Amino acid sequence: MISVRDGQNRILAQVTQRTPPELVPLADARDRVLWEAARAPFDVPPTDNSAVDGYAVSSADIPATDTRELSVVADLPAGSVFDGVVQPGQAIRIMTGAPMPPGPDTVYPQESVERVGDRIRVPPIARGANVRRRGEDVASGTIVIEAGAVLRPQELGLLASLGQRHLLVSQPPRVALLSTGDEVAEPGATRKPGQIYDANRFTLRGLSEQCGGVVTDLGIVPDQRDLLRTRLLEAAEVADLVITSGGVSVGAYDLVKEVLGEIGGIDFWQVAMQPGRPLAVGRIGRAHFFGLPGNPVASMLTFLLFVRPAIFTLAGRRRVLPETWPARAAEPMRKKAGRREFKRGILRFDRGGWEVRTTGPQGSGILSSMVAGNCLIVLEEERGDVAAGETVLVEPFGWTD
Repeated sequence: MISVRDGQNRILAQVTQRTPPELVPLADARDRVLWEAARAPFDVPPTDNSAVDGYAVSSADIPATDTRELSVVADLPAGSVFDGVVQPGQAIRIMTGAPMPPGPDTVYPQESVERVGDRIRVPPIARGANVRRRGEDVASGTIVIEAGAVLRPQELGLLASLGQRHLLVSQPPRVALLSTGDEVAEPGATRKPGQIYDANRFTLRGLSEQCGGVVTDLGIVPDQRDLLRTRLLEAAEVADLVITSGGVSVGAYDLVKEVLGEIGGIDFWQVAMQPGRPLAVGRIGRAHFFGLPGNPVASMLTFLLFVRPAIFTLAGRRRVLPETWPARAAEPMRKKAGRREFKRGILRFDRGGWEVRTTGPQGSGILSSMVAGNCLIVLEEERGDVAAGETVLVEPFGWTD
């Protein structure tokens, strides 16, 4: 068996080519991965402008003490410019976002002045107050978003402010997904004695799509060697990654690993972790292959640890592995040294710090623990039993960037 970290490193070393780029409208680019760095073609804001509704004045007209009376000579709404000349002793009524006219360098908020007719009385104020400076948000020529960034609404807004209508992004990685085994039935179908409904295909599809993949669902393949061989070859023709669940252990009907050895290649099989030890990683032609365990928690966990980084790398993301955070164990936890163990946990902020407890029974078939929990508790290989109050590492669910 190899360690979790060694397995991840071997997978990432094999994923050397990202998916090709495509040009998409800005409105369709949310959650996509930026192909190349975005540079600002101009300053944002492009000119000095008012940060408030008020009156633009020259700092020479700001009183040092008491107040001073000024004459209002024009109104300047947002989206307009003032072409005249502001003389000493004059002010301009200005709206938020309007470009500063030549001469004035300070804006009084309208609530801080007294106005009678076309005259205002102003108190002392700091020179340059309430003015947004040209380029204070983004300077022309600077990189505003790095290549490999996942485009959230805020990135889209920033790119829109730079006039971008289309973006070059990575094509979504293609994922082919199938379940194996006579023991699984399609949800909604009549379940035969000894069968269970196929949960894995739906959790794995959701996880793949959450990671930005486009999924081809190939359904359930029974324990028939020739049919499994055919379906895997078909999957490899249409996908960048082929994912199966079940059939990778050592049972007489666990065929996936054997068939993979015939039509492709196995890089590694077992990982020193709990749950999720049986895992087949290899290739079928140009497609990366992941044979995940049949137990639903183990299937989800091995996806998060090994498949998600591969999908992220194919898409060109900058970050492919999540960070872990320290938390205080709220209860004792049993742990066998020599393997990395992942428990489902409930993380909350309590008594001035983060505290975590398990969801209860931790069997690899207890899918409800993934629903009850909000994080993984990561217990390193060398660690043994954990006492209440000790520090453990946690990885919150839902990380995709």
